[in-house]
Amino acid sequence: MNITERQAHLINFLQDDLAIPEDSIAVALRHHVQKTDPLPMVLWQYGLITLEQLDKIFDWMETA
Repeated sequence: MNITERQAHLINFLQDDLAIPEDSIAVALRHHVQKTDPLPMVLWQYGLITLEQLDKIFDWMETA
């Protein structure tokens, strides 16, 4: 699986700042590859993050 540099920074943010488990990110990445939805939306749709965490991710993405 190829991830972009931006996606790698996002994954680091998810793990380091929001303490999203690596397993949850891996599940989302598997489903993200098959869809065009942004990774944060996949995490939320599968119930792996809260709406509050989703907001924090989008805030981070705007400034990153």
